[in-house]
Amino acid sequence: MLRFALGRLAATVVLLLAVSFVVFALLHLAPGDPARNLLGPRPSSPEALAAIRAQYHLDDPFISQYLRWLGGVVRGDLGQSIRSDEPVTTLLADRVTLTLQLASFAFAITVLAAVPLGIAAASRAGSVIDRGVSVAAIVGVGAPTYAVGLLLLYVFGVNLDVFPVYGAGEGGLDRWWHLVLPAVTLASGLGALVFKLTRTAVLGELDQDYVAFARSRGLSTRQVRALVLRNAMVPVVTSLGLVFGFLFGGTILVEVTFALQGIGSLLAGSVTFKDIPVVQAITLLTAAVIALTALAVDLFSFAADPRVRKRATT
Repeated sequence: MLRFALGRLAATVVLLLAVSFVVFALLHLAPGDPARNLLGPRPSSPEALAAIRAQYHLDDPFISQYLRWLGGVVRGDLGQSIRSDEPVTTLLADRVTLTLQLASFAFAITVLAAVPLGIAAASRAGSVIDRGVSVAAIVGVGAPTYAVGLLLLYVFGVNLDVFPVYGAGEGGLDRWWHLVLPAVTLASGLGALVFKLTRTAVLGELDQDYVAFARSRGLSTRQVRALVLRNAMVPVVTSLGLVFGFLFGGTILVEVTFALQGIGSLLAGSVTFKDIPVVQAITLLTAAVIALTALAVDLFSFAADPRVRKRATT
């Protein structure tokens, strides 16, 4: 187990280094001049532009800029925002909590709705329930996130006036009440995918020979169902872990639609302004969450599935 964990951890570190280099290179090659963006619409003299570039080391060679930034990341220094001149860590600390709350809320909705529906549909394959939920899942997968958000805003926020239409509330229960519609919007597409994965996993286990053998031995329906669900939950839990990672990184459209001041909306504004340090930090943070979630999923699979342990030791 320890050797497997260390190997996966080393692979995660290499992956994050590769992601950081690619993102840094793409932003370095992107059109536009951060120094001119910082000066805004004011007339800019060559001296002012040179001073800005010297302050932010924009004229240094690419490798020097990357290594300086990477060394700061290792020390916990993500640099200064070009747009606001604040430390990037301060900007992220003010917004990451809201994004985590939104992603966690959407994840809870996904688990509580999609997994039971997938199990029920698989247990009654071909029934009206199975076909109805499957059609709804297809619609959920195909519907754009922003369109679902605008529809929910129009129906439940404007017409019925049940939920708030924008903002994150004042904290406490008011915060969670404001996050209901954004969380449902975020969970709609991924919940449909989790439903399909759960249904497929349960159906696959129901077709296995051990199910017929268990029934022939006189096991009750409840005991057989417990065996099926235990085996089917390994791929389901694996997919749920990856879903959470992508939920964290997929909040941009939802936060913009509902005017939430999370890291998604911060990323959208930073890309527009070409605030390179902020974009780099958010991208690396998102990649780290996804990579660490994948690492946790791998460790769970190793502990829960003997087949994974066998492949890892051969």
